[in-house]
This record gives sequence, C-alpha cells and structure tokens, in this order.
Amino acid sequence: MNDTSPATAASDSAARPRRSVLYMPGSKERALEKAKALPADSLILDLEDATAPAEKPAARELVSKFVTEGGYGKRELVVRVNGLDTQWGEEDLRAVAAMPADAVLIPKVNSGAQIEEIEAMLTRLGAPESLMIWAMMETPRGMLHAEAIAASTPRLEAFVMGTNDLVKELGAAHTEMRLPVVTSLGLCMLAARAYGIACIDGVYNAFQDEEGLRAACIQSKEMGFDGRTLIHPKQLEIANEVFAPSAEELDLARRYIEAYEASIAAGEAVAVVDGKIVENLHVETAKKLLAQAALIEELAS
Repeated sequence: MNDTSPATAASDSAARPRRSVLYMPGSKERALEKAKALPADSLILDLEDATAPAEKPAARELVSKFVTEGGYGKRELVVRVNGLDTQWGEEDLRAVAAMPADAVLIPKVNSGAQIEEIEAMLTRLGAPESLMIWAMMETPRGMLHAEAIAASTPRLEAFVMGTNDLVKELGAAHTEMRLPVVTSLGLCMLAARAYGIACIDGVYNAFQDEEGLRAACIQSKEMGFDGRTLIHPKQLEIANEVFAPSAEELDLARRYIEAYEASIAAGEAVAVVDGKIVENLHVETAKKLLAQAALIEELAS
C-alpha cells in the first residue's frame, strides 16, 4: 500500500507541469516524429485505442524505437499499453520495461490489486525504478475503488480520466456541465489528492471548437485537475494557457507572500491584501503557483 503523504511523494509528481497531455498514435511514424517539436508537457504514445489490432505488434516496435532514440527534449513520455486481458498486453509491458520511458499507462484500472500486479511484473521484467505507473480511470468499478487504487503503490504517479469510456459504461451523456460524471471525477480527485498523485482530466472531443475547449479547460482547472488529455495538437495552446498561472495570479501570489511575511515580522498571524485576509494556507498556494510558473518556464527553455 502507498502510505506516502501528499507532502512528500506528491510534491514532485504534482509539481511537474502536466497542463497538456497529448495522445499520439503509436502506429504512425510521422506522428511520433512530429511530437518531438510539439509544445506538449507530456505525450502518451498509444498502443491501445489509437492503434488498430493488426498494427499493434508493429506499433510496439515503432514506439520502442522512437523512445529509445529520444529527441523529445523535456517532454514527459508515457506509453499506453493494452490490458493484460488482451493478447498484446504482456508483450507491451515487456517492451515498455526496456524503454527509457517516464511512465506506463494502464487502461481500465478497476482495483488496487491490478496495479500491484503491474508493479510486480515490471519488477520481474527488470524495469528501472524510474518507470512510473499511470492509471486510466474509466470504469464504474474503478471509480468505486479510486482510493484503493491511489493507495496501491508509491510507483503510481497519476490518474488519467477516461471520460469517453466512462460515459459509455454509465449509459450517460456528454453534457456541457458534465453532471453525469461529476461524482466520478470528484471521487478520483479526492483519492488523488489524499495520496499525493497527479490527476489529469479526460479529452474534449470537438477538437476544432476552441471556445468549447477553453470553457472545458477552465472547468477542469476549477475542479483541481492538473491538466487535460488532448486528442489533437490544435488543442495544445489553449490547454497550456488555461492551466498555467496567469500574470495576474502570479502578481497576486507575490503580493500575498510579501504582505504575509511583513505581518509575521510584525508579530501578526494574518495579513490583508486587496481587502481580503491572507493566512498561511493562502501563502502555501501562492508559493506553489510561483514554483509551477518556474517549472513551466524551465520546460520551455
């Protein structure tokens, strides 16, 4: 079980910018090459849904070649494998264990035991300790067991919401407010924050609808998500902008810190900025925002 608190393991995982997490088909050589120049924080090289059954073995070899050769700069590389209940899953996992990838994304995670099994297999396959595990949260069982999954192992680094599959499994509908899935999203967010792992929202399907994407990203940010998974490079700019601290937020964060430190030096426990009380919890959030901005700038350099 993952007994690590959010103040320890989560500090690294949650601090790394994951504003934009772009799916790229593992079977398309041109797409894998193009991804090296895209402004995505993270890339999911997909051997599952984005790869046709007949192409899966060749896609596995292609992804292995591209990840091993590198050239992706500071972009985080995640490989989504097929489930162990398929004819491709075990070989996918074996291949990823030998790649210099950052993480392996497991589809349709239903239980903590499932993640523990993956971890045991990675150990047997000789995967480096730096290879982390991400979990696709996309089934009703997964939602109900979110805490157990989040608690399963310190090697688990992130939840990725699979909202398309979840809506299908629920027999629900895609709506602007997303009320049919808000309980599921909330359960995963609670579990992720309780155990200090990142939580990345699902895709926005209408990739040419910029206004809709912006509204969806704002909603995700308000709910606490670290970023969104994306299905098209056209979506990168908006996701990166929305999930990054704005100039106004950073200015306010600096003023919060300055005012609070001045109050503490004067023997007071709180400060006032723009007519609002500023306490230690606000200062912690302000420092996190400034740290996030520094990391985003570092990624862009």
